[in-house]
Amino acid sequence: MPDIVVPLEDELGDVLEKAIRGCKLSVDDVAREAGISRDKLGDAMDYRSELTCAELECLAKVVHLNEVGLCALAQGKYPLPDIPGLPFSLECLRMPHGVGVANAYLISVPGESSGLLFDTGPSFTALQSHWPKNLKKVEAVFLTHLEAEHAGGLCDVVDCFGVPSVYVPQGSQAPCGEALDDGDAMHCGDFEVTAYSTPGHCSSHYCYRVCLLNGSNGRREVLISGDLIFAGSAGGGYFCCQQQQKNLQRILAVCPEQAVIAPGHGPLSTVGHERRFNPFVN
Repeated sequence: MPDIVVPLEDELGDVLEKAIRGCKLSVDDVAREAGISRDKLGDAMDYRSELTCAELECLAKVVHLNEVGLCALAQGKYPLPDIPGLPFSLECLRMPHGVGVANAYLISVPGESSGLLFDTGPSFTALQSHWPKNLKKVEAVFLTHLEAEHAGGLCDVVDCFGVPSVYVPQGSQAPCGEALDDGDAMHCGDFEVTAYSTPGHCSSHYCYRVCLLNGSNGRREVLISGDLIFAGSAGGGYFCCQQQQKNLQRILAVCPEQAVIAPGHGPLSTVGHERRFNPFVN
């Protein structure tokens, strides 16, 4: 059976819109500073791009983007890495939401019937339709943030599985759950989960580093990144663009290159790969 190709969350227009907003410049200002016509830049932001690589390089300098990744994205050739094997199971539950798809993740030890759930999707019905038959118990739920497509099924998940522990970002108005502090490390069954406060996309947003305790293959990690970073892009800084960018750089700096990035939308990537190619990392 062929591998399923998971599309990127963002196209060129999305990345340019986020970058321009983050720089606090108008589209007219960016076009003028980059030496590109306003109409041509507007077309690129409306997904009708005819920008050359030279023009994209000028744009990248003005809005502080990685020009290599930006050009690759514009050509529909943004590279994705081979995802390294992990000493545990990482299952992505990709659920339709609006015109897109939201990801939740189950992490477990192969052969066991319990695991950890990261985010709960847009609804319990959507989550159930993608739920693996072998997972009968949820030891803990961790939420990256409380947007509807990431936390919609929370209460029903807790009721259905009798989840003993729910962890949420500090400051979240969650219907249930224990708020974690930045840097808190939780031991949940066979796993260690470390919480990082990463506001920017929204005021209460967390990422989680997950590793298998006493793993025989070394400390292989997964970064559950929510809407902080995607393959080839980053979440919109709707709360604060500057904090979003600062926390993106911070998280990529503290995680090892081989760590797998499991984002809230789009395909998996790795920390090392996004350090090299992500348009928002320069």
